[in-house]
Amino acid sequence: MCKASDKPTSVAIRNYQQMIPAGQYQYEIRRGNDLVAIEEDRFSSREISGIRKFAGSSDSFEAAATLDESAMVARVTARYTRGPFSRSAAYEANTDFLRGTVSAMGSRTVETAKLGRYREVDCGLVLFKALMIAHTRTRGQTRWTSRVATIDPSTLTAQTHKKTLRQKDGHQLIFIYEPRMGDVEEIEIDEAGTIVRIADNTGNRITLKNFIAG
Repeated sequence: MCKASDKPTSVAIRNYQQMIPAGQYQYEIRRGNDLVAIEEDRFSSREISGIRKFAGSSDSFEAAATLDESAMVARVTARYTRGPFSRSAAYEANTDFLRGTVSAMGSRTVETAKLGRYREVDCGLVLFKALMIAHTRTRGQTRWTSRVATIDPSTLTAQTHKKTLRQKDGHQLIFIYEPRMGDVEEIEIDEAGTIVRIADNTGNRITLKNFIAG
C-alpha cells in the first residue's frame, strides 16, 4: 500500500490501454426492475467520453475528459439537459485544484474544488470509476481514503468529498467504493480492468451490456 505522501505523478504510465481497455462501452442502469438510463462511453488514447440518456425522456448527461501524461484527468467538459433547459461546464485541473465555470440560462458561475493527494476526479460516468480503480491497481494499493474532486451530474458544480476505495476481502476483482457517508457501491471488474457490474445499497445496478474494442 502506498503511503499518504506518495505522489501519483511518480507512477510511469507508458500505455493508456493498460489503464482502461480502449473501445466503446454500453451500460444499462436499473433500479429494481425499472430501466433508469443507458450509458454509452468511449475510451480512446488519452480521452474519456460518454453520454447517459435517461429512460422515458429526452434528459441526458454527457462528459468528456482529457488525461495528462500520468493518466490523470487534466481537463473535463460536461453538459446536462433536462427538457428545454441545459447547463454546461468546463474545468481544468492543476496541482492542487480543479477550477472551472458552469453556464446556465445566460449566467456563469466560477467553481473551485480542492484535489486530494491522489488527484482523482469523478465526473459521474462509469469510466471515471474505472480510471480510479486502474490508478489504485497501478499503485499496488488495496485500499485508500482520500478527498476526490467530484462534479455533480445534475448541477455540474464541483465539490470535494472524502471517499474510500478498497478491495473486497478475498476478491481481487471486486472493490467496495464509499462515495459519501452511508453510501456503498460494490464494483466488479474483469482481468483487463473493465467494470462489468456496479451495485449500490439503494437498489441501483449498472451492468455492462456491450463492449467493442478499438
